[in-house]
Amino acid sequence: MTTFGKKGVLLVNLGTPDSPARGDVYRYLQEFLLDPRVVDYPWLPRNLLVRGVIAPFRSGSSSKLYKKLWTEDGSPLKVYGVRVAEDIKSHLGEEYVVELAMRYQNPSIQSALKRLLQQQVAEIIVFPLFPQYASATTGSVHEEVMRCLAKEQAIPNVKLVNSYYDHPEMIALFAENARKFDLASYDHILFSYHGLPQRQLRKADNCNYCLKVENCCQTISTTNQFCYSAQCNATTLAIAAALELDTTQYTTCFQSRLGPDKWAQPYTSKTIEEQAKKGAKRLLVFSPAFVADCLETIIEIGEEYQEEFEEMGGEKVDLVPSLNDNPKWIAALSDLIKAN
Repeated sequence: MTTFGKKGVLLVNLGTPDSPARGDVYRYLQEFLLDPRVVDYPWLPRNLLVRGVIAPFRSGSSSKLYKKLWTEDGSPLKVYGVRVAEDIKSHLGEEYVVELAMRYQNPSIQSALKRLLQQQVAEIIVFPLFPQYASATTGSVHEEVMRCLAKEQAIPNVKLVNSYYDHPEMIALFAENARKFDLASYDHILFSYHGLPQRQLRKADNCNYCLKVENCCQTISTTNQFCYSAQCNATTLAIAAALELDTTQYTTCFQSRLGPDKWAQPYTSKTIEEQAKKGAKRLLVFSPAFVADCLETIIEIGEEYQEEFEEMGGEKVDLVPSLNDNPKWIAALSDLIKAN
């Protein structure tokens, strides 16, 4: 069949407030947390919790953190996203049209899809900027894309990228960033991923396997291939192998826990505490769930965990930079897009 038109590429990241002002942070938190894939409660309790408690009370403290994070060009997540989109467009050439979108706030998925459709693309490759699949991230992006396209009379071919947690070039780049540090000078290395409630991990399990089999996430297989925790562990193993690390030298853990429910474990804060009790003074931390540095890496790891570690008797927490707009990452992304 003859194909007309260019290929559209939709790069999607999680999102960021339009500014660090409390009102913009409030709107961002509200849109983000009202997503039923993020806070997976029934409609009424979810709205009462988010609109009545979390967004009003958390927007003030989050605004202060975003003000610390903000640069002259804006939020790092969006700044790097714009750069990556522009560089990928140049790298892929004229037969591709590239748009950046945020799942929450701006630029929206709906507006980015509209721009692609206006250019008469023959197909759209939806590429979430999350290496590991989770319903609350990649799943939400896919659902929103399908919701928006469902309104269109003419829908082009659509390819939804699920995950790329062990992509060799991405793994090599994380390892390359780590080699800029003196690895032997650290007492322990943490691979810290954004956390998810355990109930969401169980919901993604169709095989009655999740959290019911010992070390269920340590090895990825057909049974748990879509498990976020299993994919995170697979990413860790790949980077550790590239750096020739012994299993005693590192720990996979999960940050950003919210609320009283159990989340994916072990928790990063608890792991840091355990290392401090063992007498560790220097920790090196990866955050391979993020391909661009953001609030969760620059502030949560780089500042908050540093303060906690010092209070426990430690000295230094160093953050391995993410891939950001590294030209090698642009090349790797371009290869991934072409492969899909």
